[in-house]
Amino acid sequence: MEFKISIEHPQLQDIEQRLLDIDPAGLVDVDTADGRVRVSTCIQPFELAMTLAAAGHPVAVADIELQPSVCCGGCSG
Repeated sequence: MEFKISIEHPQLQDIEQRLLDIDPAGLVDVDTADGRVRVSTCIQPFELAMTLAAAGHPVAVADIELQPSVCCGGCSG
């Protein structure tokens, strides 16, 4: 799943480190189009909120926006 979250001055390295402890295939970056943190992961929004809080970025679950799927199905994943 892909999520977007508004976080002021995100510490991507801290977020990524915490995320990878739970989801080794997780990805974290900043969407340059809107400045929000983009997270691709298999964890649920509540777990993501806990992960972000552990990385020093507490956010409400309601502030974690699930993005529409961008999966083309080409990899059969």
